[in-house]
Amino acid sequence: MKMLKNYLKTKRELVDSNIEYHLNKLEYPNVIAEGMRYSVLNGGKRLRPILLLMVLELFDKKIDLGLPIAVAIEMIHSYSLVHDDLPALDNDDYRRGKLTTHKKFGEAEAILIGDALLTHSFSVITDETKGVASDKLVKIIGMVSRYAGINGMIGGQTVDIESEKKKVSLETLKYIHENKTGKLIKLPVEIGAIISEATEEEYKALENYADGIGLAFQIKDDILDIEGDFEKIGKPIGSDLELEKTTYPSIFGIEKSKEILKEVISDAKRSLNIFPDEKIKVFLELADYIGIREN
Repeated sequence: MKMLKNYLKTKRELVDSNIEYHLNKLEYPNVIAEGMRYSVLNGGKRLRPILLLMVLELFDKKIDLGLPIAVAIEMIHSYSLVHDDLPALDNDDYRRGKLTTHKKFGEAEAILIGDALLTHSFSVITDETKGVASDKLVKIIGMVSRYAGINGMIGGQTVDIESEKKKVSLETLKYIHENKTGKLIKLPVEIGAIISEATEEEYKALENYADGIGLAFQIKDDILDIEGDFEKIGKPIGSDLELEKTTYPSIFGIEKSKEILKEVISDAKRSLNIFPDEKIKVFLELADYIGIREN
């Protein structure tokens, strides 16, 4: 895992410097500009933007082609967290060990900060992306809006809220996971494949990998909500139990959920067998890391 940790650290620093570059251009209104920086630059693994860069490197493409889009995806992810933490949704006081945005700046301000991150992300894509053909860029923008909207993250979040204090089917739980979390993990992988002009077979293999690690990420989150540690996760554990949410552990139990997690990760790794082993090492290690992560 040492190689993966060094890789992720290097890429995270690159993504963070680009996020700062784009957000430091914003000055007024001060509370929104400051809140946007606070919400995005308060830690985080940068998994989504790094996935886009990984795919570009897999096809020996320059990562500069995807950096603005990677930054935009992280802004969208951060906006979703700002709104998730609001009193009307999860009502969390801490995120990554720091005060949530509404606790730091106020509830109304947090709503607008989230809105600003979402809308500004499209400006970053259209204004800053260089070297990507216009037809590809239009396709990418459409995909971003779909996966972040009612047919993706928002759809999953809505069904998640509607399912609180209810026992829902495994099918509904899968819909929540695939859309609320999975679509925004799948998005950068598919965008990287589009920019890289992947073949249909390569695209499908990457899509299956992304589906797998997206589901694995959420199952692990379900497990961490029971077995995690506040100091490592950065937010209180037990929120799923408190809200009586249906999760993999609530359906299958904790040990069976761990078995399912291992199977999902193995399937995700196998989906990349069409690529040379030396080209996918970081993909395989990342899949394993998702299963053992502590935050």
